[in-house]
Amino acid sequence: MSAPGEQGALPRELLVVEGARQIRDGDLVIVGTGLPLLAATLAQRTHAPEAKLVIESGVMFPKVVPTPVSVVDPRLMHGAARHGSLFEALGGLVQRGLVRTGFLGGAQVDEYANINSTWVPRPDGSRVRLPGSGGANDIASHCRQVVILTDHERRRFPARCDYVTSPGFLGGPGERAKAGLGPLRVKVVTDLCVMEAEDSALTVTALMPGASVADVLENTGFTPKFRDSLEIVVLPDPEELRLLREEIDPACVYFPERKGR
Repeated sequence: MSAPGEQGALPRELLVVEGARQIRDGDLVIVGTGLPLLAATLAQRTHAPEAKLVIESGVMFPKVVPTPVSVVDPRLMHGAARHGSLFEALGGLVQRGLVRTGFLGGAQVDEYANINSTWVPRPDGSRVRLPGSGGANDIASHCRQVVILTDHERRRFPARCDYVTSPGFLGGPGERAKAGLGPLRVKVVTDLCVMEAEDSALTVTALMPGASVADVLENTGFTPKFRDSLEIVVLPDPEELRLLREEIDPACVYFPERKGR
């Protein structure tokens, strides 16, 4: 494998590294497998060693070893303080408002940061059934911050979700409070940009290196707002890439596009 400095970060590696930066040292964070788990593990091994991970299946505060493929993979349970239950994770922590940050994904994310992971329509009008909520609705309803990691494709960013599995700001400002839900900060990190919202429509606040405003507009099903002064996401440093490639996902389980590079 080439040294990290010899080749640039891949688009989804940038996504994971920027996701890791959303975790503060000491945060209680709920994650599932996939890119969110890589982001949380990277944060633990760099700037947030005291971050505490909670897995939806009930694993509390593990020291993850490479590379889990599900929420019941034993590699996800290494060094855990407790092997608990779904009820403990979602009911005992998330629904009590004790978890600051939750990581989510979804098939669709709309203008008001609502998430659809339940079904999407086919061109003939029939539906494709997706995995559904799991604990995503609990996380979006009760965490103080939600970080969404996803590829940036037009079909993933409609103006309105075909179905709302997990609430962002529902129909717009004030709607979340009317539904009895607490305040929420949302950050969407994609391979093109970073978008943020607090009781408002998503606003593009930063671009990934090499991406342009035109790229974002072309690949978004609504016209997002743009911050007046857009930042450029800081590239990963060599140590972040080394950890990601050699220790966290050495077999390229989540980055098959890295094989052979």
